[in-house]
Amino acid sequence: MAQKPNYKWERMERERAKAAKKAARLEAKKEKAELAASTDVDQDAPDEQSPETSE
Repeated sequence: MAQKPNYKWERMERERAKAAKKAARLEAKKEKAELAASTDVDQDAPDEQSPETSE
């Protein structure tokens, strides 16, 4: 005999998986933004010490 479908549990599992995926994407986006920000800071630093401003 087949089991009765449990739609509430299935929906909760889908929502849980969706939330986990969304959290992982958000974390990856934050890491990428931090990496880009640190790279921008590194690139800006030599410009501040250009020969024109050190006269």
